[in-house]
Amino acid sequence: MPQEPDRSELTVPSEHQLATAENGPFTHACCSCGWRGPARRARSKARDDAQEHVGTF
Repeated sequence: MPQEPDRSELTVPSEHQLATAENGPFTHACCSCGWRGPARRARSKARDDAQEHVGTF
């Protein structure tokens, strides 16, 4: 069962609210705009994906 996204670990502009969510051994980043990053085994890589997403706007 997926866990609730952890919004405490990412900081971004208010128009994009990022979070990470875990599903088994994988984690992915997601955004309030509907974007979802790929499944990653490393939380740090999912956070990097999220920061890269915000940098594209």
